[in-house]
Amino acid sequence: MAETHGFKAEVQQLLDLMIRSVYSDREVFLRELVSNAADALDKARFVGLTRDDLTPAAGEPGIRVSFDADAHRVVVEDDGIGLTAEEAIEHLGTIARSGSKAFLEQLAEGASGPKLIGQFGVGFYASFIVAEEVIVESLSAMPGAEPIVWRSKGQGSFSVEPGARRARGTKITLLLREDAHEFADEWRLKSIIEKHSNYLPWPVMLGDKQANKAKALWTERPSAVTDADANAFYRSISNDWQEPAARTHVSADSPIQFHAMLFVPAARPWDLFQQGVDRGPRLYARRVLISEHAKDVLPDWLRFVRGVIDSEDIPLNISREMVQKTPILSKIAKNVVGRLLSDLAKLDREPEVVEGSEEEPKENPYPGIWKNFGVLLKEGYYTSAEWREKLTPLLRFETANGDDGALKSLAQIKEAMPEGQDTIWYITASSRAQALASPHIEAVRSKGWDVIVLTDPVDEWLVQVLETYEEIPVKSVARGEIEVNEVPEADKERVAGLGTWMEGLFGGTIAGVRSSGRLTDSPCVLVDPEDGVGANMERILRAANQAVPETKRVLELNASHPLVQNLAKLHELGRHDVAEPIAHLLLDDARLMDGTVKEPAAIGRRLQALLTRATEQALA
Repeated sequence: MAETHGFKAEVQQLLDLMIRSVYSDREVFLRELVSNAADALDKARFVGLTRDDLTPAAGEPGIRVSFDADAHRVVVEDDGIGLTAEEAIEHLGTIARSGSKAFLEQLAEGASGPKLIGQFGVGFYASFIVAEEVIVESLSAMPGAEPIVWRSKGQGSFSVEPGARRARGTKITLLLREDAHEFADEWRLKSIIEKHSNYLPWPVMLGDKQANKAKALWTERPSAVTDADANAFYRSISNDWQEPAARTHVSADSPIQFHAMLFVPAARPWDLFQQGVDRGPRLYARRVLISEHAKDVLPDWLRFVRGVIDSEDIPLNISREMVQKTPILSKIAKNVVGRLLSDLAKLDREPEVVEGSEEEPKENPYPGIWKNFGVLLKEGYYTSAEWREKLTPLLRFETANGDDGALKSLAQIKEAMPEGQDTIWYITASSRAQALASPHIEAVRSKGWDVIVLTDPVDEWLVQVLETYEEIPVKSVARGEIEVNEVPEADKERVAGLGTWMEGLFGGTIAGVRSSGRLTDSPCVLVDPEDGVGANMERILRAANQAVPETKRVLELNASHPLVQNLAKLHELGRHDVAEPIAHLLLDDARLMDGTVKEPAAIGRRLQALLTRATEQALA
């Protein structure tokens, strides 16, 4: 005789919540039921290790999914641990023993829900997303258990009565709602199983065929996975026809159990810098797909990485598609990121040549990885202080003394520093050609010192935090006052008088005029202040339509340059009618080299006037 029971009030609230708002994709009902069936099989196997009196499975244990399109019915059956009448009332009438009211209160407050995998709890209630009635037929594997039937239409009550099942396990029948008839279809069910449950260790049969055929390669020992198998798996999850440039495979048992197999593509994905694109590795819990793109697992600057992360220890909330930001997931992410960066650092080695081998040595993949994704690793260096130590060995730079496109690490740059050089110098510019033509690097290069050439916009942010390398200062050749070349005192005094006059002439448009210790060939250069926005940063911000405060720069004069010395003499002689236009053109020239010209027409007029005067004097 059937016994009717009322759902706890909170359970009815939950059913309404499930149907109306929790799941964004109704197909997850099958994922939940198949996952619970796998959990029941796991539990039977585990309990069977310690007792030999369990009712055996009728055949080979597994999961069976079937459907009847005419009757609008879907069935999920397993040979797992099963349920007694008491367990059915307790597990299916409450929310997985967790305390319904407390659970809903936590959910409303945005807290992490209880760990539900392995229990007939909230996941089971996903059935009511598509079913107008759910029938559960079960026989517990425990000795002496009687079969039961649990029924409910999700409208406030359920009934439990004796059943007729003779084999251990559970059979769940869903009588589909009118708007869910699409699920009584072989292709639809197969596609859902392949998407969410393809890697389960138990066979999932759909009719007479196994629907889950893929091997969870990431759960294998890393040493047992061949390159061919790993590359084939990469292509299957990335839709990339090329082999990956690098692979990281992690299997950890304690303190958190998880597996991860991550890949670095051989080329930039076409959508790498597009906004609004779903990113992140696939996230699995016990081989069940939780999220196609777990964007919070890896930092955004690793958005080029493809692959999977799988753990049995991830706590979930009421939906397996909404993973909370839990400490466990954060620890997994930290472990994975650290291992990935360590593996990348190991890649940058010279190709190994095996004596007597006919095989071609493997090419060093890291320069290609840096070319494609270095800009993101630099972004990570700026945004993630916790990873700077591991990112530092990965940084690569072009230098003024190196060939175009040749890359050096900071270690290589430091090792090549000649005696007397106590600073690693850099220059930021819009292009390598502009950097090499800059007057700022003249004195440094004249001593044989190298200069890092930075042309990515992100470099301006990188150097804000890259202040030293192994206790060696890292400084800009275009910022502040530097004394690479010694300036004779007599020249300094002459420039000091000229500078005072020029400062008055320019009417506060510059921060000041001084003699330069960074020039050898050019007559003048504009220098960024020690603090504040530099000229290259201004250019980048303006290109992004950002408001940029006006920055006044110091005009440095090369006291040894003939033009500057002649201008100083004209000033001393009081020939300001000649000295004034020349002084303005010196500033114009510095602004041209700096890329900060705002009035090109005014420069043109001054140049024309000077040329006119020069030709008149030549004809006189």
